[in-house]
This record gives sequence, structure tokens and C-alpha cells, in this order.
Amino acid sequence: MRRYCDGLMTQIKTNRSRMWAFTVFLYLLGLNSCKASRQEVSMQVYYVVLTVEKSVILNVTKILDNFNAMRTTDSANATVNKLKMTTECEISSENANCSCAPENRWIPDVCPSNTCTFPKESVSLCYPNTRVTVTGDVSLKGKSYHRCLREQTSPEFQQCHDELLTVMKKLYSTWNEFDRLIIKNFSLSETVVGHFEVNVNGIVAPKDIILKLQELTVLLNATFFVETKGLILMSVPRGPVPYNSRVSISCTPQVELNLVPQWDLTRKNGVFVITNGSESRLTSEGASINITLSSVTEYWAGVVSCSYYDRRDFGTVLHKASGMLDIADLPQINILSEPQFPRCTDGTDQLKKVKVICEIKRSDENYTVTWQGEGTKSKLKLQSGSIYSAETAVGCDPTEQPPPSLACIFTNRVNQTRKETLNITVIYVGDRFCKAEGGWGDTKAGHTAKLKCRDGAGYRYRTCSQEEKWQNEESECVNQDLYDILEDTRISDIGLGVLEKNAENVFHRLKNATTNAGYINTPPNVNASVEVLSGMKEKLLNTTLNNETSVNDILASSSNILDKSLEKSWQSLTAKDTNFSLAERYLTSVEKLIEIANITGGIRNTPNVEVNTCNGTLVSGCENNVFNVTVSVDTADPGSVKTAGFKNLVQYLPNKDPLYEPGSIVVSTTIEIKKEHPTVKINFPLPRARPQHHRMKCVTWDEARSDWSSTLSQCTWGGAGDEGSCTCKHLSAFTILISKSKLEVKFSKEITYIGLSVSIASLILCLIIEIIVWSSVVKTDASYIRHTVHVHITLCLLIADISFLASSFPKKLSESWCQVFVVLKHFFYLSMFFWTMCLSIMVIHQMLFVFHNMGKKMYLGMSYLLGYVCPFLIVFITFITNAGGAEGSYYTHETCWLMYTGSLQGSMHTFIIPLGIIVFVNIFSMLVVIVRLFEQPKNTAGTASKEQGAVKTILRSVVLLTPIFGVTWIFGYSVLAVDLTSGFIAYAVNYAFIVLNASQGFLVLVTTYFGEKTIRDALLKFFTRKSQSSMSLNSTNSSTTLKKK
Repeated sequence: MRRYCDGLMTQIKTNRSRMWAFTVFLYLLGLNSCKASRQEVSMQVYYVVLTVEKSVILNVTKILDNFNAMRTTDSANATVNKLKMTTECEISSENANCSCAPENRWIPDVCPSNTCTFPKESVSLCYPNTRVTVTGDVSLKGKSYHRCLREQTSPEFQQCHDELLTVMKKLYSTWNEFDRLIIKNFSLSETVVGHFEVNVNGIVAPKDIILKLQELTVLLNATFFVETKGLILMSVPRGPVPYNSRVSISCTPQVELNLVPQWDLTRKNGVFVITNGSESRLTSEGASINITLSSVTEYWAGVVSCSYYDRRDFGTVLHKASGMLDIADLPQINILSEPQFPRCTDGTDQLKKVKVICEIKRSDENYTVTWQGEGTKSKLKLQSGSIYSAETAVGCDPTEQPPPSLACIFTNRVNQTRKETLNITVIYVGDRFCKAEGGWGDTKAGHTAKLKCRDGAGYRYRTCSQEEKWQNEESECVNQDLYDILEDTRISDIGLGVLEKNAENVFHRLKNATTNAGYINTPPNVNASVEVLSGMKEKLLNTTLNNETSVNDILASSSNILDKSLEKSWQSLTAKDTNFSLAERYLTSVEKLIEIANITGGIRNTPNVEVNTCNGTLVSGCENNVFNVTVSVDTADPGSVKTAGFKNLVQYLPNKDPLYEPGSIVVSTTIEIKKEHPTVKINFPLPRARPQHHRMKCVTWDEARSDWSSTLSQCTWGGAGDEGSCTCKHLSAFTILISKSKLEVKFSKEITYIGLSVSIASLILCLIIEIIVWSSVVKTDASYIRHTVHVHITLCLLIADISFLASSFPKKLSESWCQVFVVLKHFFYLSMFFWTMCLSIMVIHQMLFVFHNMGKKMYLGMSYLLGYVCPFLIVFITFITNAGGAEGSYYTHETCWLMYTGSLQGSMHTFIIPLGIIVFVNIFSMLVVIVRLFEQPKNTAGTASKEQGAVKTILRSVVLLTPIFGVTWIFGYSVLAVDLTSGFIAYAVNYAFIVLNASQGFLVLVTTYFGEKTIRDALLKFFTRKSQSSMSLNSTNSSTTLKKK
């Protein structure tokens, strides 16, 4: 027998047509050319195939025992030891049925069970259960190893190869039960790398592996990466495992390692670390490490490995065991028919062919597919492939039972089944239906057609109404990358991979998928994007996100989803939501993700989401600013305070209060150290000015009610003086709402109508009085001028008040009439004020120039110019410059009055500014009168009584002149200045303005006519004369009657 350091010797003897073969291996020990330098014994294994008759099987053991005692003939330095049988085969004419002897096993992937059949010429061998394989990479430093990269046939390569092999074999051959060492090949990395394999048929202590590598590191000037197989025994279920079943896998080291193992699952799409998760649980029992999978699905199919890493200075030693976890899959079935609604046209005897399609995901499972039909009229014609289908026929008689249906049944390798049934809806003769349109086939009324998405995952739906009209198409189509991200979100915590790493992968892909807003601008894509955030929030609830990349990707993707261009997609989804809206899911998800994220270092900016952090002290809180919203947490020692601002979100969140609408963005604040009722002060910048008299409401999001609430967090508004300010006693999402309608002064309309009615009657009475007393009181030019002005003031105020009263119900007026009344009010109110200014000018002239009489013609000419020409020019220019008096520019149909849009904005200012100037002039005139009345003659007796008389005169003058001068309109400026949201003072000013100005005509009557003695005397004289004339006429009539008698 020849002796090799590695090799195989086979000898076969055949004496009968049917023989038994035994594979034995013998260990050759001795001091030979492969021996290490020190006094250690090298070992080599030889494999021998022995073929004998079945009858001598019992003698094989005795023969082998005798052979164990033999010595080799060519060297006294070598002995044969431990001759053992490993494989037993029954050989036929062509094949060999082989099984492993006890304590032996097939190498992986050779035979799945203990007994297998092989061609007679290529029988595989069993190896001891204790067989250990060491594979490794040796990184060789030095130019001398560059020869190993030459052609394999070159002398340089052979020399390099043999030198390395000799050095390594001298060490490895001293291992007990050493089998062989081969150098597979060389490659080039940063150094020359040799790839080798060592086989040993017995257990090798880890310390021996380390010692050999340490020696080789010195001898070769190299580093190593070494992997062992055989030191770890793995127990994996053999054959296919039932779907959704419970599986246990164990890994047991045969030697003490003192290392912590890592579990991995290798699938087609990568290698995943197995951790504790929702479907996996890692436990230990003695030296064994176990994995329990609660419900296995296709995600767990693959090669399971347990790995013990021993990292040293010279490199890494990996002790590894692997096994295939084969899972019998069950599919998700999507079933459709072609046509979806077969239509009968020729009566009840007609048959319609229908093709039913069952589609599943691609799978390595070899399914057995069967079909079941009810109510069909022909045998099933089966087709199969990546898409499974069957053809049948249905009848056109609506009275036949049962209704037609077809089901596909998928059976896996362990006889588990999954079934999907399709009820075939037939359009019978006379049934209502929608005719085919585009890709949509004929569809029965009241039913919904379904089509696969052209691009992406999901289906499209379209309903045919009972009125035989197609409804709008509804799509559930999701971009394929978003669909895949959503699928990975659902399995991110089952135990495949580290959760934080899975989250990092999901968030990064979501950011990339949502970067292009146009790419996701459909309701299903927006919904899927939010579902990813919501799903990851649920998975990460009890963790802390420390990964900086994940945090940035969360903020970027959250901002992308709120892009303004996605508004229609959001609104479409918001309209469909009935319970927990998509916007709510977005808010709660992003809020929680930001809360658990380790965000430090100030502000994080994205276009639509901004986050700021600060740290409170033991004695005070801190302040954050996001999108110009300032949030202050006024509580001691809050820890880290995070504030997030969300643009555009407020318009998508449900608002169940019809009286209010959003006034700013949504902000959310969380604190690290939870406090009861912390004080939160928020200052919102308002994107548009708050209309006057519109109340604002500070609110927080109430998850229980799915609505904004001002009572939940005890939020209070800062009022009109601090419009954007809110103070709350709760931590949540905040915003500020603005009332859609302004506050009303109660009974203002009723007071106005009554006051105007009385004023109109009073003004008519004033004109009548003027007619009555004109000849009696108009004696001088001054009195003529004054009464002429009174008449024009009264007439203008009368027409203006009548126009105001006529336009009190704008909704009942057409735009044309509304515009006419606005012009009339604008002109005649201005004209009235200009005439009051003429009167005040005359009063000033009389008080200052006592001995200078004003010319009647000149004064009246100036008065007509001021009283009518100036108002006309103002009204005309305002009308022309405001889009020709258009509604919304010159006036508003809501009130039939001029437009007021803000300070110095709107046509109202062409009334307010002239009115203010005139009222100022009139007040000045009143002051002049008062000053003149205060002047007293010197050296006059009875000073006290005269002072009292002067005071009475002044008060009387103020009372008499205020209405006719229009001074009461000064309250109008107060109304513009104060806001009804301010409370009592604002309402008091409004009531004063309404009462005084609605009753101005009555006040003019009382003060200007009844308050002037000359007019009272003239009226008294007139009525006395009338009374006397009446009495005289009655006496004359009486006398005439008596004479006749």
C-alpha cells in the first residue's frame, strides 16, 4: 500500500451479481515527509471501498479489527489505526442504495435522508459526525507571494503553491484524525490571498485552531479569516415545514467556545440577522442556543446559520453551522374572470364562455392546483403556468340554481390548501348594465368592475350605477417601490434583521420614493406613504432612534408627503375618511417618531416640517422657534423639549366646528421629563390678517374626539391686542382657529331700523317746520343762510337715511339696486357733512367777525360748491377707479355699503377721510364758540351768577350744535378702532354709535328746531293764529245759523 499525506485508495472485488459494498477509512500515523519540525506525529486518512457478498457482512467487523493490528510494510515509522466503516451500499446492476453507518452522516446537499440511491459508478461517501471542515483565506504579505498569481501551469506558480502547502501541511497534519489540506486558488486584494480547506474527521479544539494560526502568522507573515464547520451541531426540521406552523431550531457547540452566537438567515434577497421579534424568540438551554419561530411564512425560508465569531490579532475565526429551513408556502390569491360580467343576448338557451384567472406571487413552491365549479355548464378546461386559469361555460337562465361560481385551490407539498372562490355575475337578457367603455367591459348595474393596475401594485375599480351610468374610476394603485417599502415595514419587527437597521432601510427608501412629489401624486400613494410612517411608529414604540441618518430621513420624507402639490390627493383622501383620518395618522405617527428620536443640536429644517430642540434648567423651561412660531415651555426641569412645526397639515385635519377655520400652522411639543399640566405659551404668526370683530380660538388636538379642542388643554387666546398668542396647560399638537363670521352687536339692526324710522319722520317734520316758520324767522341774510343750510342738511340726511333703510336687507336686492343705494348713501351722507361744514364755517365767521356781514350770494355759492360738487367729485372718482363701481371693489353686496378691507384699504376710506376732516373742522368750530362764551366782560357785578349762566349757555350750545354738526359720527372712528373681541368697552362704543347716528334726524329736530326759541315762538304764533282763525270761523258759522232760525 502506498502512503500519501493526502489521497484516496479504492479497491473493488465483485464475486456475485448482487454484492454489498462497504466504505472504510483508515488512519495512517507516522513520522514522514509531512511531519512538523517538532516531535509530533502526522496523520493521513485513506478511504477504501470494499465489495463483498452479503453473507460475509457479519465477518467485516472482525476483519477490520484484524486489519487495525497490521503495520505498513514500507515504513516502521507508520502505523494503521482506527479502521472504521462509514457507508453501507446494496449494489444492483446499475445503482447503489446507500446508507450511513452509525455515527456517520452525508455531507450537506448530497442526501436529504439517511438512505439514498446513486449511480453505481459514482457512489458518495458518508463521513463521521465529528468531521470538521476548516476553510479560510490567508492574506500573504511580501513580494515572494506574487508568484502565486501566475498561470497555474507555470513553474513559478507551482513553486509558490507547493512551498505554501508544505508549510501549512506540516502544522495541520499533526491534528488527530487529519484528513487533507488543499489550496483551492489565489486571488488579489490589497495583498495576495490564498483560499484553502482543511478536513479533519474528529473534533478539533478551538485553542488548537488558534495555536496553528498563530504559528502560521509568524511563519508566513500573514493574516487569516477562517471558518469551521462541524464544531457546531444544528438541529433544523427536515423537509418542508407546514405554513404558519411553529418551528424550533437549536445550535449546540461540541466544544466549549465561550462566545456569543449570531443567528442569520440567508435568502435570495440578502442575509438577515435573526433577533428577538414578534415572530422569533431566542433562548438558551445549557450549551444549546435555540430559536423558536411562532408562525413561519415564506419570509423565514432559507439557510439558517449560527455563527460564533472569535476575533484575534491575526484575524478572525468563525465557527459556523447551517441548515436549510424549507417552508411549504401558501399563496395570496387574486381571482378575476374574463369577462367579469358575461352578457347573454340570445335567450335562456345560450351558453357563455368564461375564463377564470387565479394569480399569485412567484414562488418556488410546486403547487398542485385544482378547480371546483358550481352552476357551470361544461367541464373545466385547465391552463397553468405563472398565472393559473380555467375555462368553463355559464347558462343564461336566471332561474337556475345555484348561481355560477368557480374556485381555485392551491395545495402545497404538505397538503395544506388555500382556496379562493369567484361568484360569476351574469348579465341576463333584460338586465340593466353599463356598456363597455375603454378597458372596462360590460358591467351589470349596481356592481363594480375590477381591473389590475397598469403600473404598480393593486387594482382599479369602477361602479355601474342602477341608472346604467358609469361612476368615476377609483384607484388603489400604488407605485411598486412604495408597495415594497410598505411590505418591508410590516415585517420589520418579526425578527429578521435588527429593528433599528430595518427602520433605517425603510426610512431611507421612503425618502427616496417621496422626493419627487409628482411621482406620488395620487391618493393611494400618499396613503401608502403615511401607512409606512404609521407602521414604523408602531414597530418603534419602545425604542430610541439614535441613528442620525434615520432621523434626517424621517423628517425629509414627512416633509415630502406634505408638499403643496399633493393637496388634491390629500383632500380626496380626507373626503373619504370617516373615523381616524389619514391626516391624524400622519400627525400621531410623526409626533411619536420625533419624540423617540434622539434629536439634539438645535433646529432641523425641511421645507414643510421643522424641528427645534432646547434643554430646560432646574428652575425654568426653554423656548423653541419653528416656522416663526415661538413655543415656550414654562415649567422647571423639563429636560429636552422638542417642538415640531407642520406646514399645510392643518387644512387636512378634521375640523368639526363649522364656525371656525384654520388660522395658522400646526405645532407639536413634547418634553423629556413628563410634568403634570405644564404651561405652554405659543405665539403664532398669522399668514393673513385677522378680520376685525372675528374671534380666534386656541386649540389642541383631541385624539379621543378626533377634533380640535380648546377645553382639553385649557387653552386661552391672547385677545385682539395679542392676536397670535395662546397659553395652554397641556402638551400636544396646537393651532389657532379663526371665526368664519364676525361678532355681531345684539339688536343692532332692530335699533337701527327703529332709529332710522324715527329719524326719517323727524327730518320730514323738520322740512315741514321750515316751510311753516320760514317767513317768520328768516329776517336777515344770516338767518336766510343758516336756514338754507339747515334745509340742505336735513334733505341730504333724509335721502341718505331712506336709502340706508331701503338697503337694510341686501340679500333681497339685486346687484343693480344695491349699487344704486350705495352710490346714494355715499353721495348724500358726504353732502350732508359738507353742508355741516358750511354751517360751522358760518358760525366761526359770526363769532370772530361780529361786525362783518357775509354776502348771501357769495356764501351760498361757496356752500353749493362744497355741499354738492365736492361730494359728487369724490363719489365719481371713487366709482370710476374701483372697476366702474364693481361689487367686491367699490361695494360689497353683503352689506350694500362701501368696501373696508383694512387700514387705508378699500373704498370706505373715500368716505372716512372726508368725514374725519369735516368732523375735525366742526369740532374746532364748537371749541371756538365755547371759548368765546367763556370770555367775560371786566368789572362786572354778579360774577358768580354770570359764570353759571355762561356754563349753561356753553352746554346748551354743545347740545344744540352736536347733532347738526354731525359730531356724533366721531363714534364711528371709535368703532373702527375698537374690536368687539375686546369686550364691554367695544360693545358700549358700538351701541353709542348706533343709537346716536340712527337717531340723528330726531336729534336735529329736537335741538335745532325745538331747541331754538325763535322757531318755537314762530310755531306757537302759527298754531295760535290757526287756532284763533278756527275759533273765529266757528263763531261766524254759529251766528249765521242763529239768524236763519
